[in-house]
This record gives sequence, structure tokens and C-alpha cells, in this order.
Amino acid sequence: MIFRPIWPSRPSLASPLAGFDQLRREMLRLFDSLGGESHEQAAGVFPPMNVSQDDECFLVRAEVPGIQADELSITAQRNRVTIAGKREIPAERQGVNYHRKERAEGSFSRTLTLPTEVEAERVEARCVDGVLVLTLPKSAQARPRQIVVKA
Repeated sequence: MIFRPIWPSRPSLASPLAGFDQLRREMLRLFDSLGGESHEQAAGVFPPMNVSQDDECFLVRAEVPGIQADELSITAQRNRVTIAGKREIPAERQGVNYHRKERAEGSFSRTLTLPTEVEAERVEARCVDGVLVLTLPKSAQARPRQIVVKA
């Protein structure tokens, strides 16, 4: 016996936004396959960093896993510090398909603007266990001064 539908089949309880969800998934899959700079920027900011301060200096801690200290370029001028470099991830063997690729690779540069000027010639940088630590001494004008009250 052969059955032939009389009416076109369509689910009666389908969400009116189900088509948009499918379109969103298809677009995300397309962006994943394309790669490129716009995709890397959408994945997040690199390197992620924490910035703190005390009376004497700013302290910047940036996560730079897999990057050697001599591959980093750090510049400081007035109230800006820039961290730049290149992150390379070894290629997989031929014929490998990714299920997920979240580790961005390529050149990066991130500039941080601080609330006050720093003494660029006294900036110290060290990289230990994939964490870059910058110590940025505040300029003399930016440091708090103790005022003596005369009687």
C-alpha cells in the first residue's frame, strides 16, 4: 500500500523562531570554517590581563601561554603600555578535522591606557609560567605626596 500526503507536512507545534535558531547555527558554523582576523577578535581579547595599582606603581599581569619572553614586544610611553607578539600553534597532521578551535594564533597587539603617566625607563617585565608581569612605576607627579601641616 502506498501513502501519499494530501497536505504539505509541517509541524503543528513548531516555534516561530525555530528558523532563526537554525540560521544562527549555520552562520556560526560558517564563521568557524572561515577563520581570519574577524573571527579571532570575536573569540575574545588576547592577552587577557589584570591591572592593579598601589601608591607607587601599576601592576599588569597578562596571560601569554606558549609564548617565549623574547617573542614579546613591550613599549611604554606616557600613560600607555603596548604588549605585542606572535602566537604560533603547531600544525596538526594532514587530514585532521577540528571539532572546536578556540586557541587563536597569529600576531597580536594590545594597548592599555592607564589613568596616569608612568616612568617608561623604569618599567620592569618578567615572564614566568606563561604569565607576563609588568611593573610600571608611576611618574613623580602622579604619586600621592604627604603634606606636613605646620603649626
